[in-house]
Amino acid sequence: MLFRRIESEGLAHYSYLIGDQGKAVVIDPRRDCDVYVDAAERAGFHIDRILETHRNEDYVIGSRELAARTGAEIWHADAQLDYQYGRPVEDGQRWSVGRLEIQALHTPGHTPGSMSYLLHDPDGTPWMIFTGDVLFAGDVGRMDLLGEDRLVEMAHALYTTLFETILPLGDEVIVCPAHGAGSVCGSSIAERVWTTVGLERQHNPKLQVASEQEFIDEIAEMLERPPYFRRMERLNIEGPPLLGTLPVPTPLSPGDFADLAEEGRVLDTRMELGFGAAHVPDALSIWKGGLASFAGWFLPYDEPLLLVNEEEDPTPIVRRLVRLGYDDLAGTLSGGMLAWHMAGRESGSIATVTTHALCERIDEDFEAWILDVRSDEELEREGRISNAHHIHITQLPEHLDEVPRDRPIRVFCGSGLRSMIGASLLQREGWEDVSVILGGLAGWHSTSCPAEF
Repeated sequence: MLFRRIESEGLAHYSYLIGDQGKAVVIDPRRDCDVYVDAAERAGFHIDRILETHRNEDYVIGSRELAARTGAEIWHADAQLDYQYGRPVEDGQRWSVGRLEIQALHTPGHTPGSMSYLLHDPDGTPWMIFTGDVLFAGDVGRMDLLGEDRLVEMAHALYTTLFETILPLGDEVIVCPAHGAGSVCGSSIAERVWTTVGLERQHNPKLQVASEQEFIDEIAEMLERPPYFRRMERLNIEGPPLLGTLPVPTPLSPGDFADLAEEGRVLDTRMELGFGAAHVPDALSIWKGGLASFAGWFLPYDEPLLLVNEEEDPTPIVRRLVRLGYDDLAGTLSGGMLAWHMAGRESGSIATVTTHALCERIDEDFEAWILDVRSDEELEREGRISNAHHIHITQLPEHLDEVPRDRPIRVFCGSGLRSMIGASLLQREGWEDVSVILGGLAGWHSTSCPAEF
């Protein structure tokens, strides 16, 4: 028997490889699909089916890519959509995988046609359920993707799915969701690496309700929707272009890199201190660990990307970008910023300042405009800076006109990572006096702009 859960870093995306007696199935594969092929081949299995739980919004599904590599059949959920590949799953449909059996269960709520897959062990006992985005550890799926006018309808569908389809399966059934903590598909996914129906029944806050109306009142809300979701939805219906192999960006000399940068977008994935010290002019800072969360908010799809990395090997960066549909990777800066400087190229910089130093200057009449890019939830949980101006980092591109150009701008997020994204965007758009505040509210001691807890 073969069972593996594959986690895609950053996206907190879980996909699953299940096999028995030489045959294997993959549920919700990612686009860079070599991990499934390699694992199956090493164990002596052949992947002959691919199952999708729903039309995904946060990453490019890898079904077509994996089918091209293996010849596997593709079965997709959300049959009401005009898919250009695969075949639609029907409620109750069953597949044999050696001695195992997988049963499709219609579980609407996140999307109208969401499917969960119930895995039966060799004795026919319900063993695991692959819930896609309808049930997570400690949370349930968002149901706002069809718009505000259908919130109540989708919340009702999700309630029925959870309380009438999934919870009755039995407390011992293992729950295998499509995402873990950190995903944009759930606002408060718990850090339970593994969970069960029973654990969720007892400990999932969204399931501790006395009635359907209480459930709807609790969860029926519009959440922040990244702009790249629309592109993912289209690609995941049409089927994304086949990669064949993972793209390999061309290593470029500083001169060639500079020439191409005039037509493309420079993405610098180094940590915030390295970027602040020196970077290619007009580059956007998104550190490697933040790509899955922020690339789709800030990077265009109609311009080639040029990469500046910490490591010489760009493969980990490439993997994260192609999962979001960024295929036009024009090149990397060979030798990094050291080569750039040795070639005599001009570089930009963004100053950093500690909370302690900034508080002292503010109290000495330094008229800084403090831009706080934390989320509303963080403000409520961690406290606010009096007189600071709040624009969530993901909303900054749409609210640049609210940021003055005639005052020093100091960007705060509690660490400096998201602040550097915002500062690099402002610098690219022409702001001159922009700095990043390092440190959190624990070190904030300004009497002019006190922290409010």
